[in-house]
Amino acid sequence: MLAIAAMLSPAVIAQEMESTAPYAYRQLDDASQEAKAQKLMETLRCLQCQGQSIADSDAPIAGSMRSLVRERIAAGEQPEAIRSWLIERYGDYVSYAPRVSTLTWPLFVLPIALIALAAFLLRNRFVFGRRA
Repeated sequence: MLAIAAMLSPAVIAQEMESTAPYAYRQLDDASQEAKAQKLMETLRCLQCQGQSIADSDAPIAGSMRSLVRERIAAGEQPEAIRSWLIERYGDYVSYAPRVSTLTWPLFVLPIALIALAAFLLRNRFVFGRRA
């Protein structure tokens, strides 16, 4: 029984590596295109792992996304167009650099407002604290 499992394991591993995404684990031949693809992949979030970029993740969906990015780069598509397509398909969450929109503007304004409020409160505390 153990011998059968040992003989089948290389076949299982080979099947996992041979995915429907041909560029999931294989780089592009053109170094400049691969550099563009790598730069873009580092800014895209893995939808399954959620804390890793697709460049770092071993999740199957990350492999599919890496392959898709490389195939589109090889076809001559610009990285920003690929990013826009992925955001349209998966939502703003897929990008580590979200765009300012009607839904995301509070995320950009709130930290600035909180810092301004803290500075105002601290200023008043120190200014009024000296007079007493």
